[in-house]
Amino acid sequence: MQGVRLDKWLWAARFYKTRSLATEAINGGKIHLNGFRAKPGKEVKPNDQLRIRRSLTEMTVAVLAVSDKRGSATVAQTLYEETGESIADRERLQALRKLSRSPGGFSDHKPDKHERRKIIRFIGK
Repeated sequence: MQGVRLDKWLWAARFYKTRSLATEAINGGKIHLNGFRAKPGKEVKPNDQLRIRRSLTEMTVAVLAVSDKRGSATVAQTLYEETGESIADRERLQALRKLSRSPGGFSDHKPDKHERRKIIRFIGK
């Protein structure tokens, strides 16, 4: 097999749950193939480099094999290998995010009934 469409490969390698989600990510500029923005129909071949951005993480992977069929997770992991410096960068950024988190900061949800009663008692009304 010479090459496979980029969206199919991302789906087969289990980076995205569906091909349409992979296509959206590619069109959104979150996937770079060999340093350039790619289109969903671009062919992926072994020894290509992919930079994949997902939420707060960014990873660089080397394509080891191509497949257009989605298999198990263990089979999907044989299709690519993450570069060493990508792993180090990801772990460093994760540690920085963990340290920068403010303890006891603002909550990300509205207070429920129990929390509202605590607030009212604290304020003294």
